[in-house]
Amino acid sequence: MTKRNSTKAEIISVMEQTGMIPVFNHSDVETAKQVLDVSYHGGVRVFEFTNRGDNALSVFIELAKYAAKYDDLLLGIGTIFDTDTAQKFLDAGAQFIVSPALIPELASFAQERELLWIPGCSTVTEVYRATRLGAELIKVFPGNILGPAFVKAIKSVLPWVKIMPTGGVSPNKENLSTWFETGVSCVGMGSQLFKKEDIQAKNYTKLSTLIRETLNTIKNMRD
Repeated sequence: MTKRNSTKAEIISVMEQTGMIPVFNHSDVETAKQVLDVSYHGGVRVFEFTNRGDNALSVFIELAKYAAKYDDLLLGIGTIFDTDTAQKFLDAGAQFIVSPALIPELASFAQERELLWIPGCSTVTEVYRATRLGAELIKVFPGNILGPAFVKAIKSVLPWVKIMPTGGVSPNKENLSTWFETGVSCVGMGSQLFKKEDIQAKNYTKLSTLIRETLNTIKNMRD
């Protein structure tokens, strides 16, 4: 299987296997490349770059070219709100799209292309509607506001739904356990993983260790 031909089910399977998807954005291409390298060598196989900042597309174009050296790395784009933007990032090499909100036109766009679309939801109604629109993985966002109790409530009435909380997820055992005990499929992790001061100082050894430890913590929870 090549990553270009990965199906929605295959991408979700990799997400579930690794358990943690880094969520990252930076205006500097070289920094983005270095963080991608560190994440991959730490064990990450699915990476979400976010569409934030005026030059996000130009950075992503270069990042996607660079990421092609890793045959088993899946690269997606987050913070997508409309189909025109989604198409630009798909043309640049995005393999899945993530949105902070439930946007029906993105659902139709994704269905037509058999593309993995992960919408952000914050109510039972939104989660249910997202599944009816074809979503196979739901982003619970903002996780720091909704909390693990929200996921538990969702799973109690919609037990088949695959959930990825993002926001409010920290790379420590206590926090991770509260999420995984609710039955989440994986978690998205951004600022709690990529500390601004570490990125500025290029403290990539520390970041690599943290990523590896986080993935190991998740793996041990599941064993």
